[in-house]
Amino acid sequence: MAASLRLRGAASSLHCWTCRRWPAAAGLPAVCSRSMASKTPVGFIGLGNMGNPMAKNLIKHGYPLVIYDVFPDACKEFQDQGEQVVSSPADVAEKADRIITMLPTSINAIEVYSGANGILKNVKKGSLLIDSSTIDPAVAKELAKEVEKMGAVFMDAPVSGGVGAARSGNLTFMVGGVEEEFAAAQELLGCMGSNVLYCGAIGTGQAAKICNNMLLAISMIGTAEAMNLGIRLGLDPKLLAKILNMSSGRCWSSDTYNPVPGVMDGVPSANNYQGGFGTTLMAKDLGLAQDSATNTKTPILLGSLAHQIYRMMCAKGYSKKDFSSVFQFLREEETL
Repeated sequence: MAASLRLRGAASSLHCWTCRRWPAAAGLPAVCSRSMASKTPVGFIGLGNMGNPMAKNLIKHGYPLVIYDVFPDACKEFQDQGEQVVSSPADVAEKADRIITMLPTSINAIEVYSGANGILKNVKKGSLLIDSSTIDPAVAKELAKEVEKMGAVFMDAPVSGGVGAARSGNLTFMVGGVEEEFAAAQELLGCMGSNVLYCGAIGTGQAAKICNNMLLAISMIGTAEAMNLGIRLGLDPKLLAKILNMSSGRCWSSDTYNPVPGVMDGVPSANNYQGGFGTTLMAKDLGLAQDSATNTKTPILLGSLAHQIYRMMCAKGYSKKDFSSVFQFLREEETL
């Protein structure tokens, strides 16, 4: 079904989602539709380290929200601001026909969409469901099939950029799904990110994210190893970081998210590795990369080693720390 036939929101009967302007024939001024579309609530499920600032950016752009999180305390600040808080994903679907989910794992996504009180219990025909979790591409495809049976649209749109980019609204979204629906998804995602890229069919957004996070893990381990070696050779860590960041070894892990305490402000390494992107989640994403590599018979030698390192970290008490704590792990594990 073409996007033009799916009329979403209170003003949908007058509004063209593709051009985002009011048709002149309607006798209304030709102004951007954002102000009218924003009067229709958007559902948001999952208010963790990433979901919380993402939801806040939607509010900043004028979208009232219908909120749910499995932990009620996560909803309190939104409720205090006047946003609707409901008791289940099904309740979100009852009150909103555009829903964004931001969840930790594939199992969580399956429960939120297909569980006893899931979105699909009350989803309206024509609804747009955008999942920004990082999950198995095969799970995304299965969820899309279930959603399609209900007459709604599912798109996978995982993100990159970390908590800092989530707060500033500069995330990168990698979107998979029906191309005709991309403009409708982009209108919402553009409130939370500076880059919204269409990747192809359902699952390709997840594929892009898995590849990105595998590279991120490898580069973070490499940065941590290089910094640790340089420090033990007598180099000042700030000086070493400066040199790396003006040389060929420069990468996001060294110049934006340095893992060494005291080198940068405003990153998890400056806060005892609290906040940010958890080691457990990185291990999960690397597991997804490993599974995908096995299914496609693709060699990922460094990716597999990175997976083992992050699994080992989880077993040794780093599971709740940011993934950049691999530096601390290496410092303490001298026998490796």
